[in-house]
Amino acid sequence: MKFRNALLAATILALPLAAKAQPMTGLYVGGGAGIDIMQNEHAKATAPALGTISSDLSTRIGPAFDLSVGYGLGNGLRAELEGFYSYNNFGGSNGTGVSSGGHEQKYGPMVNVLYDFVGLVPMVQPYVGVGAGYMWVQEDNLHASGPGIAASAANGTKGSFAYQGIIGAAIPVPGMPGLSVTADYRFLGLVGDRTYGGAVTAAGRGTAPANIKLNDNYNHIVTVGFTYAFGSAPAPVPAPVATPVAPSPVSRSYLVFFDWDKANLTDRARQIVAEAAANSTKVQYTRIEVNGYTDTSGTATYNQGLSVRRADAVAAELVKDGVPKSAIAIQGFGETHLLVQTGPNVREPQNRRVEIIIK
Repeated sequence: MKFRNALLAATILALPLAAKAQPMTGLYVGGGAGIDIMQNEHAKATAPALGTISSDLSTRIGPAFDLSVGYGLGNGLRAELEGFYSYNNFGGSNGTGVSSGGHEQKYGPMVNVLYDFVGLVPMVQPYVGVGAGYMWVQEDNLHASGPGIAASAANGTKGSFAYQGIIGAAIPVPGMPGLSVTADYRFLGLVGDRTYGGAVTAAGRGTAPANIKLNDNYNHIVTVGFTYAFGSAPAPVPAPVATPVAPSPVSRSYLVFFDWDKANLTDRARQIVAEAAANSTKVQYTRIEVNGYTDTSGTATYNQGLSVRRADAVAAELVKDGVPKSAIAIQGFGETHLLVQTGPNVREPQNRRVEIIIK
């Protein structure tokens, strides 16, 4: 309960300082530390000469740690290789007259696929994921006893396939591009049984070798940690506010918007171009500027070419509507001079535009 309250308080205190979340792009590393709430594990000790003792072993909360290295695709999807370790003690009675002791360590690699929900919650980036891998389970001094019979397992390590589900959230650290604080919950389960050597002792009948079979290894893991994405660019700095200049009484501008990754004109766009062409005959102009822009999705090189294609399409429509081609100056600015400031790889409709300026 104390750990959960501390985690909640840390998250609330971090919110006012959080930076804007961005999709994970390229190589990153991460790590975390927390607790493993292991469900009671079922054990069955069988000695043909003496009998069987079968019961759930009472477990205690223990520490858990993970380290990971991964790669983000920039669209919310990412994959990572994780190394995991946890430690749990057995102890006490399970309520059926069987008491247990000893401890268990789990360690091994997991391959995870995760998806970040970018922009879903301000300043916080939720994520979900699944993973599969292999865990080695080391049992030390494992023993259990009930009325008239007891069992103990020899110290040993067995392997088992493992799976997990992940849900969590990341909070970017302001002033440190690429660094985020994370908090997540994981359900980790092991597949199949694990059998260790051991012995069973029955009252008045002696001790005999036995097989100790363990299964139902289910873990609820809560960790707090970090991720760091290499090569993350600083958040865009707003352009300084220029001193307002009174517009020329004969200057007019028109905005023509485009669909994502398109340079063809919509019916509405043609109406705006026609209006600009018609109004150009009502003023004494020296030139007409046609400037193309894009949003930040895609590469800068591709966006530069797309902005020029958009400007060309508008200029061609102006000529079609009667504007002399010699009066038109065409420029493409790519993903620079954003109308709405965004981070990289953001599809913003108002940034996909061509501006017609009549001077």
